[in-house]
Amino acid sequence: MHERSSVAELANSLRAELNRYSPGGKLPSSRALVERYRVSPVTVTRALAQLAAEGLVVTRPGAGAFRAEPRTRTPVVGDTSWQEVALSADTATELVPRAVDASGVLVTLSAPPPGVVEFNGGYLHPSLQPERAMAAALARAGRRPGAWGRPPTDGLPELREWFAREIGGTVTAADVLITAGGQSAITTALRALAPPGTHVLVESPTYPGMLAIARAAGLRPVPVPADADGVRPDLLEAAFRATGARVFVSQPLFQNPTGAVLATERRRDVVRIARAAGAFVIEDDFARRLVHEDAGPLPAPLAAEDPDGVVVHVCSLTKPTSPSLRVGALTARGPVLERLRAIQVVDSFFVARPLQEAALELVGSPAWSRHLRTVSQELRNRRDTMAAALTLHLPDLALPHIPFGGYQLWLRLPETLPESALVAAALRSGVAVAPGRPYFCAEPPAGHIRLSFAGVAGPAEIAEGVRRLRTAVDELTP
Repeated sequence: MHERSSVAELANSLRAELNRYSPGGKLPSSRALVERYRVSPVTVTRALAQLAAEGLVVTRPGAGAFRAEPRTRTPVVGDTSWQEVALSADTATELVPRAVDASGVLVTLSAPPPGVVEFNGGYLHPSLQPERAMAAALARAGRRPGAWGRPPTDGLPELREWFAREIGGTVTAADVLITAGGQSAITTALRALAPPGTHVLVESPTYPGMLAIARAAGLRPVPVPADADGVRPDLLEAAFRATGARVFVSQPLFQNPTGAVLATERRRDVVRIARAAGAFVIEDDFARRLVHEDAGPLPAPLAAEDPDGVVVHVCSLTKPTSPSLRVGALTARGPVLERLRAIQVVDSFFVARPLQEAALELVGSPAWSRHLRTVSQELRNRRDTMAAALTLHLPDLALPHIPFGGYQLWLRLPETLPESALVAAALRSGVAVAPGRPYFCAEPPAGHIRLSFAGVAGPAEIAEGVRRLRTAVDELTP
C-alpha cells in the first residue's frame, strides 16, 4: 500500500478510537501500534503527528502519546458583512475590477471525490512522480553545509546555471532568476511588463491560470486566435495595432490546451512582430520536459534565439516532478531583468534554500534522465490509449490535433452537446473533465472539454474513464 494511504488509514483508525481514552490518557506505544496495525514505525510516527497537528493528541518525547484535553473555547462568530462594501467601494474608479474567477484553476487543483476518474488534473499521477529520487535529493540537500541558510535573492548560482544551459543559446546564469514555480514567474512577469488597465495579448484558447493572473493584476486579456501551427502572426500583428498592447503571452511548445507547437516559419515572425510593436513576449515553456518519446527533435526556446531581450522566458520543474516541487526560472535580458528582480524580492524575498538545494540534487543525479525517459514513454502510451478509445467510443467529439507532448487532449463538442451539461453528466457518471469555457477570455467558438491522461493510474483507468464519458454523452443524447 502507498505510504500516504497507510498514514491516512492509521490516522482515521486512531481518531475513531480516541473516545476509549480519557483526556490525558496514554495511547498504546508506537511498538504496540506497529504490531497491531502491521505498519511501519514511520507510518505510526506520521499518523500521530497528524493527530497532534489536529489538536487531538499530545506527544511527549520519551513518554509517548496522550489524548489531548478537550477544547472548551467556543469560536466567536463575527459580522463580516462590512467587507462587501470595502471590497467593492473602489470598483467604480478601477479601470479593470480585480475580482477573479479562479474556477478554471481550481478545477485542475481540486481532487475529485473518491472513485471518480480524474481526467481534469494538471499534474503527474503519483505513480509517475520520481518520489524516491526526490526523497533522496531532499535528504542529500539537507546534509549540505548551510542548507538552511539564506540563499542569494536571485537563486543558487549552480541552479541558475543549470536552467541557463537548459534554455541554451547565449543565455547565461546572470539572465536567470529562480522562482517559486511557473505560476509565480508569470505573475511577476505580467506585473513587471503591463501597467494595470492595459491590454495583454493571449493565445485563444489558453491556460486559465494565466488569465486569472492577468485579471488579478487589473489587465485586459485580448484573444489572438491560434490554429494547429500555433498563434497566427497576421492576427497577432493586427491585435498589437488595435490595442497598443506591450505584452503577448505564448506557449510555443505543446500549448495548453490544444497541444499545438508554434511552426518554424512563425517563430521568428512572432518575435519580429513583438519587437516592431515595442512589446515583450512572455514565453511559458511549461511542457518541454513532458515530451512524448515519438516527438522527434524539439525546437529551441524562443529565448535561445533572441539576443535583443524581446522574450521573457518562464519554465518550471513542477510539471515533470511533483506539484510540491515549486521551483522554476524567469529569464530575461536588459533593463527589464532589474524590474523583474525588484518585484520578486518585494513579493517573496527568495525561494526556500532547502527546496533549491533539493532541486539541484535532483537534476544532477542519474535518476533525473531515467525519470524523464520513463515519463516520455508513459505519456505517449497514455495519449495513444486515450486517443484510440475516444475515436472508437466517442467519434462525435472532434479531436483535431493529437499532440507529441504535454498531458492533455482538447476536444470540440458538437452543437447538440452543451458543454456545461456534459461536464455535469460526466461527473454523475464518475469521471471529472475540465470544461473548455475557462480557456477563452472572450466568447468561445464552440463547446470544448479538456481531458488529461497524466493524472490517472494507467491505461485501464483511461479506458474506464472514456467508457463513463460515453455513458454521460448517451444520457444527454435524445
